[in-house]
Amino acid sequence: MSSTTIEDTLAERGKRYGKFENHARIAQALKECMRMQTGWARLRPDQREALEMVAHKVARILNGDPNYDDSWTDIAGYAELVAERLRSQIPGYEVAFHDSDA
Repeated sequence: MSSTTIEDTLAERGKRYGKFENHARIAQALKECMRMQTGWARLRPDQREALEMVAHKVARILNGDPNYDDSWTDIAGYAELVAERLRSQIPGYEVAFHDSDA
C-alpha cells in the first residue's frame, strides 16, 4: 500500500509540468484555436481527441520540463493511434506493407 498522498502527487506534477493554472491557459488556447478552424468539423472523434491530447501534452512541454521524454513519446502515441486506424481502412495495406517476410 502506497503512502503517497494527493498533495505529494500534485507537488511532483507541479515540479514536472509547472503550475496547473498556466498549463490550463495554454492548453485551452491551443484547443480553441484548433476548434475554430473549418477543418475541425471534418475530423472524426478519434482525430479530435488525439489533437486535443497533443495540445495537452504541448501545453505541458511549454509550461514545464521540455526535456521530459515521456511527453514527446505520448504525442507520437496519440498520432499513431489515429494513423493505425487510417491504415486499417486501406484495403490490402497489411499484406502490401507488413507481410514481406512471407
